[in-house]
Amino acid sequence: MGGDSPDESLRKGSIAILSNSGGFTTTIASYLRMAGWGTTTLISSGKDVYIHFAAPEFAFALANDARSKAAVLYAEPGGYYELDAHFAKPVVACVVGRWKRKLTRAVGHAGALAGGDDDAQAKERWFMEKFGVDGVFTPERPVVSARGALVTNIAHIPAALTAVMRENGALPDFAPEGSLALKPWFRSCNGLSLPPELDIPTADAMPPYDEQIAALNRQVGAVPPRQNMKDASGASRMDPKTQVTSLHGVSMLEAAQRSLEANVCLALLHDPGDENDAKLVNVAIGAEINLNGNPALAAAQAAREAGNAPNSVLAAALSIVGPRRAEGARQAVRALIDLGTTAGLHDVLDETFDVTTMPTDAATREILIGGEPDANAQLVLAGLRERGVQSVFVRYIESLGGHPRADGVLAAITTTLAWDPLMRKRVSRLTAESLPWWMRLFGTLIGASVDEAQHRPESVCGIPTVEIVSRRSLTEMACIALIGVEPTSADLFAFETLVGLLLTNGPGAISAQGAKGATSADGPESPDRVQLNKAMVGFLTHSGFAHGGNGFEGVAFLLERFRGVGLADPGNPAHGLDLKAMATDFARVYGSERARRKEVGAHAAGALPCINHPVFKGKPVNVDPREEFVFKLYDGRGEYNIFHDYYRTLVQALYDENVTRNVFAVNIDAVIASLLLKMLWSRHQAGDVSDQELETAAFTVFLYGRMIGCAAEIDDHLNRGRNLDTRTSQAVVRYVA
Repeated sequence: MGGDSPDESLRKGSIAILSNSGGFTTTIASYLRMAGWGTTTLISSGKDVYIHFAAPEFAFALANDARSKAAVLYAEPGGYYELDAHFAKPVVACVVGRWKRKLTRAVGHAGALAGGDDDAQAKERWFMEKFGVDGVFTPERPVVSARGALVTNIAHIPAALTAVMRENGALPDFAPEGSLALKPWFRSCNGLSLPPELDIPTADAMPPYDEQIAALNRQVGAVPPRQNMKDASGASRMDPKTQVTSLHGVSMLEAAQRSLEANVCLALLHDPGDENDAKLVNVAIGAEINLNGNPALAAAQAAREAGNAPNSVLAAALSIVGPRRAEGARQAVRALIDLGTTAGLHDVLDETFDVTTMPTDAATREILIGGEPDANAQLVLAGLRERGVQSVFVRYIESLGGHPRADGVLAAITTTLAWDPLMRKRVSRLTAESLPWWMRLFGTLIGASVDEAQHRPESVCGIPTVEIVSRRSLTEMACIALIGVEPTSADLFAFETLVGLLLTNGPGAISAQGAKGATSADGPESPDRVQLNKAMVGFLTHSGFAHGGNGFEGVAFLLERFRGVGLADPGNPAHGLDLKAMATDFARVYGSERARRKEVGAHAAGALPCINHPVFKGKPVNVDPREEFVFKLYDGRGEYNIFHDYYRTLVQALYDENVTRNVFAVNIDAVIASLLLKMLWSRHQAGDVSDQELETAAFTVFLYGRMIGCAAEIDDHLNRGRNLDTRTSQAVVRYVA
């Protein structure tokens, strides 16, 4: 009894305590102290069947103790000791355990049975008769007498005792030291508007907890525990039944209906964000797409001209965007987070927030403000004004006077993006400080996917840089970079669908393994040493023609099937082609070739691209839920795609011609091939887009999507992982002679 610090919880006074519970003995004494009552003798009798110093003995001792003016009893069901006690001094009795009435076995303290004449209700009647009261004391109905009061809530004991002692002309032993009102030290409503009775303000904590809480309040953002992250992820997971992956709780089917800028927010901030967030992302990444004169573009072009695949081309570019390219902006983020935290900033979009409450020292000003005009900073600030972006940090930098640095403006954008997730501890401070680097990496990857000739001093792909920053969306610019022309609304929708579906396939995907392995090799336990660009190169080097570039196999297959048929518009359902006949003819030829090869013992005919996975065994008709979702999505929009329709017709024809034992699934790769080929069909037929360019586009759209998903994996591993945790144990590796 007395807890860890009896001197704090127990004070000398005039009240004796007898309790069936040792823990509550101390609690009751603490409650009494807050109301100004001290204690004399505290006894915990326990709750056994036989109690050697029970209520009758306590009542006798109380009557003969000159120090004790009154007593508090805490009683549980079971036993008749309280009935036999005769009190000569005032008593407040707390009887608990009504819920035990229907029990037939002991619960809690030994002997605390109920259901007979000694249950909680019976004991309540005993005490009411002893005290001459007709009910239980509550703050709303303070029923007391000079002999005592009955309560059923220990929180009501102090008020009941004070009322009883007032009837006896006695005052508390000393001034109250507090109250039992809720005094939370922490408070979070998650942005909800609560009624006053629930919207309880915080109270100052007692020492030493006040200093510890103050230190915690200065620590912004989440701090996830570190663990082995091999084949594990806190960002993505795949549903084993449906094969549909989710990223931070958002399925790829839902992500496929969002813009690139929303999915960037989802990957790094764990939330798709709102319209203001999208504007910030559009400006931040859009300003990085034009690589004219940038060594990263020269590296990419050299790799492209050497015959490298798109992933290797982009890896060459990102290798240039090392930590020094982002250090200034990261320093600025650190400074802005400290300034906002010190100023008590909660709503980063609050247009009424007084930015002068964030004073700047010389060192911070040097990070944010330069001595000469910065054209890139002016470009970005103009874009933010044009879009009507809200940001306390952007206003703050503009209020400093002088010439804002581009790094400082980028930091203001990314700190605005991260502020709410930081305050809600959805993301770590480390993630927030890394955001400027991510913006530059994303912009560089998209820009480097375009030939060097498309980058001019004032434009990219014919789009003025000013227009990119002030009006264009990231979705539009990435789509233009992919297809080379101004996209239609249908093109943009298809592009969003493709990228959203391709964000992630879980931490087991080869591309994700490359990203996680590169992060692990740098040592996430020393996060400042992890090179995000190198981790992205890890994702790129772990992509390839079989993982990422295989989408072209479906495109090539469709090109062969529709060669020479005179298809003008793949989006016109009145195309005049007999798809069933086309599919049946191919199924017969394919089936005959398979049979011939089997008969002569040759290798089996090549597997048909984009068909067969996943096959749910035992089902006559197999469906990839991702493909089915996209089909219904487009059908609901009234948009037709002959290539997708052909694939669905083909799997039925293969079954009808006895080539397959059941109807195989059209997988998500078929959707990718169908959407992409539809976007580029007319230009391909006109000779403006070659087969090689189609293959590059199929590979590149995979890289766009996986760029975002792998950034989420890298950030997750950076925050959670351990050094070298992706190694394979020697016990499971094999040597093959």
